[in-house]
Amino acid sequence: MDYIIGQKPGPGGARPGQAAPRAHAPAAAQPVGAAPSGDAMIVDGDQTTFMRDVIEASRTVPVIVDFWATWCGPCKTLTPTIEKVVRSAGGRVRLVKIDVDKNQALVRQLAQLGLPLQSIPTVAAFWQGQIADMFQGALPESEVKRFIEALLKLAGGSMPGADLIAEARAALEQGAAQEAGELFSAVLQQEPENPEAWGGLIRALIALGDEEQAAEALEQVPAKVRDHAEVAGARSALALAAEGRKAQAMLSQYVERLAVNPADSQARYDLSAALNAMGRREEAAEALLYIVRTDRKWNEDAARLQLLKFFEAWGFEDPATMAARRKLSALLFR
Repeated sequence: MDYIIGQKPGPGGARPGQAAPRAHAPAAAQPVGAAPSGDAMIVDGDQTTFMRDVIEASRTVPVIVDFWATWCGPCKTLTPTIEKVVRSAGGRVRLVKIDVDKNQALVRQLAQLGLPLQSIPTVAAFWQGQIADMFQGALPESEVKRFIEALLKLAGGSMPGADLIAEARAALEQGAAQEAGELFSAVLQQEPENPEAWGGLIRALIALGDEEQAAEALEQVPAKVRDHAEVAGARSALALAAEGRKAQAMLSQYVERLAVNPADSQARYDLSAALNAMGRREEAAEALLYIVRTDRKWNEDAARLQLLKFFEAWGFEDPATMAARRKLSALLFR
């Protein structure tokens, strides 16, 4: 799948969705023991190797066991999906595939241990020699990913993409938008439908002042994740960035108008956009809260609606969002 947008390079020479060159690769933590990566982590097992490949191996790395059969239609869909997610885990989880028809003795032994294979595909997760979780039937890739993420969390680890996203978000918060964009792009190279990475890449481009390419990246977000909260927040941030840039140019005029007439709601509304563009979130929220408090119905409730857009753009866990939401609730339900 190609995510090249036009011919304009993104952060570090990368285009949205493509990995960018980095001065150094982030060290991938291996909290559950070092393990080989790639196809070495996907093996065909049988009843003679089950103890070694699954039980013993699970004491150092989480193991997924895919019980399948050649006549099983859903298996033909599920197995490639599991393989894809396991490869994206970069060696942090192992996959053992077992043909139940060729391993009937093992099937009987597992039934005695409380794992009856009444239908297939059946997928079981092992950690520390014990069954940690399981599911039956073919699941979509998103559900398989959640299943493996939960197993890694149990084992004290996480998917490599999650580590990169955490590092990218930290870089963005520290003002290193270039590095953040490169990290988000690296995640998209491996996980092209990752909404956190798309939202982060768009925000990094906004921070770099490249709103044009941020808009192009937004257009390339896969339909499946366009309504995800991270993407929706980035979309609002992009809209507010353009609005705020225009407002900043007229900041002094808004201040002068309010000095003459504090009831000028339009000037206060426009001032909030300028303040938000300057990163002064608390002041931007206060300007809109003032309008809600004194002139609630102004411009068809525009101040409250703008506040909601701010919250979406900032993120609902942002301290400025949480503080302003409490104040807005107090005003609306007093």
